[in-house]
Parts: sequence; C-alpha cells; structure tokens
Amino acid sequence: MGATLALSQRGVGRTGPNPPVGCVIVRDGRVIGRGWTQPGGRPHAEAMALAQADQDARGATAYVTLEPCAHDSSRGPACAASLITAGIARVVVAAGDPDTRTNGKGLAKLAAAGISLVTGVRCPEAEAIMAGFFSRQRRRRPHITLKLAVSLDGSVAMTSGESKWITGDRARAHAHLERARADMILVGRGTLDADSPRLDVRLEGLEDRAPIIAVMSSTPAPDGLRHLRDLQALAAVTDADTVLAEGGAALASSLVAADLVDRLLLYRAPILVGGRPALAAIGLANLADAHGRWAPAAVIALGTDRLETYHRIR
Repeated sequence: MGATLALSQRGVGRTGPNPPVGCVIVRDGRVIGRGWTQPGGRPHAEAMALAQADQDARGATAYVTLEPCAHDSSRGPACAASLITAGIARVVVAAGDPDTRTNGKGLAKLAAAGISLVTGVRCPEAEAIMAGFFSRQRRRRPHITLKLAVSLDGSVAMTSGESKWITGDRARAHAHLERARADMILVGRGTLDADSPRLDVRLEGLEDRAPIIAVMSSTPAPDGLRHLRDLQALAAVTDADTVLAEGGAALASSLVAADLVDRLLLYRAPILVGGRPALAAIGLANLADAHGRWAPAAVIALGTDRLETYHRIR
C-alpha cells in the first residue's frame, strides 16, 4: 500500500474532478501493474494498472487507495466491474469512497463476485492525499491550505510593506511545489497590487502546471484572473478541489476567522522584523477558544528556514 500511496501522489492537482488514486497489482510477490489517475481524471488508476497486468491479472491482488468506483460513465467503465472482469482475486483498499454513486457499492460488487477484501489499510494517509476530493464530498467546498511566510516574531512584511524575501530559496522552491499540487491559487487584492506576484510554478519539469489564479476583491480582477467577491464565492467554487491561499494578512485573517482553513503551512525564517503581523483579528472571544483547533503534522528544515505543517482538527 505504501507504493500505491506514492503513485497516487503523482496525480495531485491534475486529476480534477476525479480524486488522485493509486493502484498496484501484485501476483506471486511480483508487481505486474501500476497505475495512477491521469490528468483530467481518465484513465482511472485501476484501468491503467490492469492494462499493464493484462492476462496476468487473473488471480492477482490489487491494492487501491480508494474504493473502486461502481458507476459507469461516458468516459469509461466502472473500476469495480473492470477488476471483476479481469479476474482479480483479492482487493486491498485504503479508504472508502464517500461519493454517493459508489459509497460501499464498489466493495459490495467485488464481494458479490467472490473477491476477497481488506479495507482501511493506511486510510488516514490516503484521505490526506485526496483531501480535496474528500472535502468536496463531505463539506461541499474546496480543501483550503493557507500558506504564510513569517519571521520569528510573526511578521509577514516590514512596516513599510516590503516582504521580498522573508524566506530563502529552498523555502520558496517548496512553496512552488505546493502551487503545482493545487487546483487554484488565491490572493487578496492588496497583495496583488502591492507585490504583483506571478503566481506560476517555476520548478524544472513542472512548468506546465497551471492552477487557476483567483483574486478575492470587492472590485473586478485584472484580465485572466478569476474574481471572487467574498468568502461565500470561494466556498461555491466548483472547478477546484484544492485551494492554496497565499495572502496577504487580510485574506489570511478572514479565512481563519471563517474557519475555512483546513491546512496551515508556516514557513518560518530565522529573522526578526518587527513589522506587519501575519494575522489580524480572527474572531476569538477568549484564549481558551484558540486551543484544540490545530494538530501539528510535520516539521522540516528548508535550508535555514523551517516549514511547520498543521491540520485543522474537525
């Protein structure tokens, strides 16, 4: 399943509206098929892996990060049916599919066909990789990551507004990787006007990644950028399952105050600035309300900077 999860990572930010699924088919201890959801959502991971396995799939075990889909579409057959037709003997699944068109039906079809099932293997990891899909299904809105680059004292800019650069090259490169994994990048109008950010992906080999660029503003956005008037418009976005919010402080504060941030990326540089804080008022009535909201997920060094990742506890 670890290899299957790694394969699913290849599709993050590229498979919408489908989730980035991974599939590995094993027979007699040997991998005979590998697949991951392709850009645009087709072919599915199972279809790709089955095509590689061909006739050797009969009697094999398929590892998948998400319950195989149970519904046919104009773009291809249901993966549960394809696994049955191929003669797969055993299926190991990480996470169940909350989509009402499948939700348990895929597993039921496999079981009815006499296929041995194992479920829930490394489920939290699979759901984290497919966070956008699960947010869309469960909360009817995109999964939102807030990225903040701050000094040790929590500043995102000098008092003059200067903010290039708080963090170093390696931290900024990592931020570009996060852009490549997002369906949409969101900034506030103040940041757009002050910094004129390019908001593209500048990593070798990933330059073709082109997330939707959106601006939250009460006034129309420049040509070529998506205009979101308010937070309600953000929640109503239907063509992006993962949103990376890059600032500034007003946008960040409003997202946190509205409890729309699901994941926090805090790039912390070893400098003291004494400038503009990362967040303004976020609607907390007392200090006790601040506790129990965020779970630390990871800390990594990026040169002299440090990235801290937190997930919203829900």
